[in-house]
Amino acid sequence: MTSAVENKVAPQAATRSTLSVLRRHPIFCDLGPDALEQLCRYAKHSRLKRGASIFSKGDPGNSLFAVISGTVKISISSADGRSAILNLIGAGEIFGEIAVLDGQARTADATANTNCEIFAIDRRDFLPFVAGQPALAMKFIELLCTRLRWTSDQVEQVILQNLPGRLAGALIRLTEKYKLAPACRTITITQQEISEMVGMTRESINKQLRVWAARNWVRLEHGAIVVLDTAPLQALAEAGSVSESD
Repeated sequence: MTSAVENKVAPQAATRSTLSVLRRHPIFCDLGPDALEQLCRYAKHSRLKRGASIFSKGDPGNSLFAVISGTVKISISSADGRSAILNLIGAGEIFGEIAVLDGQARTADATANTNCEIFAIDRRDFLPFVAGQPALAMKFIELLCTRLRWTSDQVEQVILQNLPGRLAGALIRLTEKYKLAPACRTITITQQEISEMVGMTRESINKQLRVWAARNWVRLEHGAIVVLDTAPLQALAEAGSVSESD
């Protein structure tokens, strides 16, 4: 099946916008003008509809992706239809770096979680490019360390914590990841998505969120959760051993 990533915007429009977008991207913004222009020639701009498949587990890792707008879901699924969300990648982040760096197959599925814009950079172009950019190579090392810490936190919470601790920890991690200001801690995520992230049923998630909404810790919106009070959620995440009604 043809990948949705191949549905690119008009070349003229992509050329006009690519350089300015790369200048603002946190991973690439420190590159010099010549390096940015070179990277611009490699980057292929795409707009994706929500639900579009970007790559699947087992696919060859032949491209690195940078998110310009929207959100990409990184997930795995079982033969019986169960799925788990490993990460949500937002604007200013990159994904697909593991398979690109080691040359092995994709370790998970990547899907457009919302309508989004991305850049794709071919591995054959990217590896020689990053070899000549030590500062960029260091950013990728830092990125891989951040990913490892994120994954370790998720595994620890799924194994050791009960539902309130897991859910509270996931909300706190998401507010920290997206650097949400205290006055606007709106996490764009559905209850189904967060259930797949913490490994519990949607019904259990909904029940717990409603308890917290009644206490004004969170507010539930369509397709989003607004964190109103982080202190009790942080306490639950750190304790992780209270009953589900707490």
